[in-house]
Amino acid sequence: MTFLFPWGLLVLIPVAVLAVAYVVMLRRRQRYAVRFAALPLLDSVVPEQPRWRRHVPAALLVVALALTGLAVARPELPVRVPYERATIMVAIDTSASMRARDVEPDRLTAALDAAGEFIEQLPDTFNVGVVTFAGTTTVMHPPDTDHEAARGTLQMATTESRTAIGEGVLTSLDQIRGVVGPGQEDLPAHIVLLSDGSNTSGRPPALAAQVAAAAGVPVSTIAYGSESGTLNSGVYAIPVPVDAAVLADLSEATGGRSYEAASSDELQDVYEEIGSSIGWRTEQREVTPFVAGIALLVGLVAAAFSLRWFSRMI
Repeated sequence: MTFLFPWGLLVLIPVAVLAVAYVVMLRRRQRYAVRFAALPLLDSVVPEQPRWRRHVPAALLVVALALTGLAVARPELPVRVPYERATIMVAIDTSASMRARDVEPDRLTAALDAAGEFIEQLPDTFNVGVVTFAGTTTVMHPPDTDHEAARGTLQMATTESRTAIGEGVLTSLDQIRGVVGPGQEDLPAHIVLLSDGSNTSGRPPALAAQVAAAAGVPVSTIAYGSESGTLNSGVYAIPVPVDAAVLADLSEATGGRSYEAASSDELQDVYEEIGSSIGWRTEQREVTPFVAGIALLVGLVAAAFSLRWFSRMI
């Protein structure tokens, strides 16, 4: 919680003094209480009541005053607010290693299916583009609001040799810069990149990360596959383990998040988590009316208890 007028918290000082004074007064009363010699007479004169009741209105009053002090300071709380518009680039590794079958039916097919569902869950007002990368990059679908067309292009992806992760990021950035239209100049953007291996071609991911960070575009990465993944060459099995480190460095350098998935179910969960996070931003919202309302309510409850139990307002 933050405050627009922190000096208002000084109001809490007299509230604290009042609470301390109440405690001191109670102790003083107990010290000089009148002692009745005939306790049966006292019971007949004063109706028996739980001793804690007399403290409830006073305690609630102190709480109400403390909340009023907070309201004077104009408190703010972080609130998740959905983006109305945004540009999301889905970048998918289509290198030959994505044909490994450590994931059913294979890495690429499972990745394309999960990416399609990810696109489907994005808000209709979001621009969505699709880029595939192997030795070269291909813009399968430039970013726009036609999500169905973007999903359709995923089924056209084919594998190639080598892996150019850096080029996939840079091509995605080029597409984001190309989204120019009324009210779209300052749209927030995000790149979601899935890969299973090390960069073996093109410009290095570290350079791409610098460019993305300078542009203010976070890159969230998904390291997909297992350490036991192999690719059948027809003669022998070629190990194609996942290299998660390079992807983690890329996401960290750009302000994105890194994920790992070793199965199609895990990949679905990762895409769902990304989808639920990139469509929102955190803003500080003033909650003064809310706090003041609670203070008023607590004060009314204190008065009600006092009237009910002691036939007086406080």
